[in-house]
Amino acid sequence: MLRFIARRFATMLLTALCLTFVVFALTNIAPNLEKVAKSEAGSRITDEEVASWLEKNGYASPIIQRYGEWLGVVPGWTRTDDDGTIRGRCIAPQTDPATAPRYCGVLQGDWGFSTVFKQPVIDIVWRGLALTGALMFWVMVVMVPGALVIGILAGMREGSRLDRSLSTFSIVTTATPEYVSGVVFIAVFASSAVGLKWFNGSATSAMDDITFVNFTLPVMTIALYGMGYIARMTRASMTEVMTAQYIRTARLKGVSFPAVVMKHALRNALIAPFTVIMLQFPWLLNGVVIVETLFNYKGFGWTLVEAAGNNDIELLLGVSVVSVIVVLVTQLISDIGYVYLNPRIRIS
Repeated sequence: MLRFIARRFATMLLTALCLTFVVFALTNIAPNLEKVAKSEAGSRITDEEVASWLEKNGYASPIIQRYGEWLGVVPGWTRTDDDGTIRGRCIAPQTDPATAPRYCGVLQGDWGFSTVFKQPVIDIVWRGLALTGALMFWVMVVMVPGALVIGILAGMREGSRLDRSLSTFSIVTTATPEYVSGVVFIAVFASSAVGLKWFNGSATSAMDDITFVNFTLPVMTIALYGMGYIARMTRASMTEVMTAQYIRTARLKGVSFPAVVMKHALRNALIAPFTVIMLQFPWLLNGVVIVETLFNYKGFGWTLVEAAGNNDIELLLGVSVVSVIVVLVTQLISDIGYVYLNPRIRIS
């Protein structure tokens, strides 16, 4: 198992380097850098002034060198102004250049400074991650148990009326986009037009204090969309397991149907849904943009949209790093859990 985890960690590290370099290269293309120069130095500057500003601020270096500086494995750029002032990536304002560190990248905890929010990137990212983390937690609490129950009940008796009803419900929820179900929920449960003012149509207040009134609609909007997919996967796995030979043998020996389901079929049926459930974490982290925008909840997805829309390169890179880490960590947990659930893989 230790060798398995070590190989996975090595693969994760290589994948993280490749993905972050691709994102870094795409965000640092010439048109984006030109927009950064004009937003910092003025929108009316000439092309020569743009090139001069980029060179003075370290953007004219080769892409590999700048990626190393951002990562923190290459010394940060420095320059000396006409008045003798030394400036650089690692030299903060009103800091003695002699005491400034040579390396100041992601590995050192310096994620850069947001040009839009005028705050350190790491503070913005962690604030958005905490808000979306709370949303993800309650979505998983509602979505996973509900989807498993629906899938197990539908797969226990394939072709029954209950199976057809639950399968139809799963297909409808998966086929309904969040922006449709979210608008419907707001119109029905939060609008004065219908009269059912049970919940708030905005989740802004949930950023400070989560309550049942201000957090139910966004949680239900996301949970219903993901519930159908997990339920369908669970139903397919449960149906396959229920037709296996050892299930038939247990039934012929007189074991009750509930005991067959709970003691023999359920664990093997959860192998495939477990992987699907772990894949929901990356989707929830970056795929809740529509819901967070619809309910005015300024979490991680909202931060990603703001960074991309305002060409905030440092913030966009910080969001990308967190997204890559979450995807890789959930994949590692999924692989380890799959090994423990499937004895054939564990023995081999």
